[in-house]
Amino acid sequence: MPDAEIGAVFGISFHQLEQIITEAYGVNISSLARRKRIHAWGPGDFNEETTTVWSFKKRGDWVTHDGRYRGNWSPYIPRNVILKYSRPGDLVLDYFVGGGTTAVEAKLLGRRCIGIDINPYAIQLTHENLRFEVPALLRKTPIYEPEVYVGDARDLSRIGSETVDLICAHPPYAGIVRYSAQVEGDLSALPVPRFLEEMGKVAQESMRVLKPGGKCVLLLGDARQSRHVIPIGFQTIRVFLNAGFVLKELVIKRQHNCKTTGFWRSRSLAYNFLLLAHEYLPVFEKPDSGITGDIPTVPCGLSWEIQHETIQRLEGDENLETTSVWLFPVSQRDSEIRRNLLSRFAAAGDSWLQVHLRPGAGADDKGLLDAQKVGLIHIYGTAGETAPGPYLRAFLNVLKCIAERCRQSLRPGGFLVVEAEDLRDGATLLPGGLLVAESLRPYAHIRLKEIVIVAPKELPIQPHSSGPLQIVHRYLLIFQRQVQM
Repeated sequence: MPDAEIGAVFGISFHQLEQIITEAYGVNISSLARRKRIHAWGPGDFNEETTTVWSFKKRGDWVTHDGRYRGNWSPYIPRNVILKYSRPGDLVLDYFVGGGTTAVEAKLLGRRCIGIDINPYAIQLTHENLRFEVPALLRKTPIYEPEVYVGDARDLSRIGSETVDLICAHPPYAGIVRYSAQVEGDLSALPVPRFLEEMGKVAQESMRVLKPGGKCVLLLGDARQSRHVIPIGFQTIRVFLNAGFVLKELVIKRQHNCKTTGFWRSRSLAYNFLLLAHEYLPVFEKPDSGITGDIPTVPCGLSWEIQHETIQRLEGDENLETTSVWLFPVSQRDSEIRRNLLSRFAAAGDSWLQVHLRPGAGADDKGLLDAQKVGLIHIYGTAGETAPGPYLRAFLNVLKCIAERCRQSLRPGGFLVVEAEDLRDGATLLPGGLLVAESLRPYAHIRLKEIVIVAPKELPIQPHSSGPLQIVHRYLLIFQRQVQM
């Protein structure tokens, strides 16, 4: 039921209703505990994911999985992660176990598992969901009963150093969904700065308990405040990189619970904000000594092509995107990006500037952004066959120059849109979207408004392999020139 309808019928917002449930039962489940009748022992249509965009229209309800624990993840996620990054008999750790989704999947797939949560009611629910016996005919590997107990992800002292093969967890999103009532140390109750500080402790403990080469996979999300996105996902990824992890993959998980019609569509268009429909699934690795994911300090040469035009007329708002995930046919991607950007973030009579950066002979920055009072600037690049690290360094350097010139060249209230990609550099991944957001954060005259994920409408079908995932997504980071400085 949409929030507006809840308010009209019950005179209460969904957030208030959620708080009442959490305070009454101590855990944010949407119904009282109940034993579930098992109707299936696994997903009937399962194929391992092979690209960087994961989308599960059906949440998954085999064995004891259900959605009682609000905010828990689809079992398709830990199933993919466990199969990709562990082997039978390996030890899987989930230190935000919630309702036990990871623990259930680890048990089904023949992995040893430790499940921890700071909330005793969550542990009680996990124990309930683990009360099943795998039929003998389905036991392809030995079955291990998970070890589940109340604990704190910031203090894993009961777990020995370098004993865990895989961490697979869904942390809370700072201040978004409360997971307990008056449980001391619950990270879901913290404001963003404190949340990131405490996640630093989680990252350090994760590094300690993982074996060298072990993976840490987390599902992270963003938040919104005053119609501007708060990039908690990128900020949490940075916390783990600062702890010494190397990024191997960055998966975009698409959400399917966003309303794109009726009340929320009209609100999205009227107030010009997008409904958050993406989450991040970074795959970190504990590296061998001496390996880092830093990008080179020496950039390559870049050239640029600039197109400048005046917007004569804008199309209506028919079929405009209202969520933060834009899916287009590959052949229509560029034209649809243009249509949505102009319709949402420009006005008739505005000047529109496109800057295309590509590897080539280095050029000075004369004439790079001479236009005055532009309403919309769109920056995008082409990495080509060049070394991804030096290219990305050069891209960020030019972007900083453009950001500085936006003080004079971008009208107050206008938008700077940066199109970015994640790039592979050998065995590591360079997170282009994150690095763009970090590079422009010091410029107070522009503020991040939206993070958009653009992906193909029809994802390519590939046979399963043990190699890296195919990168099929890109980012549009949309910054707004502040009106008063």
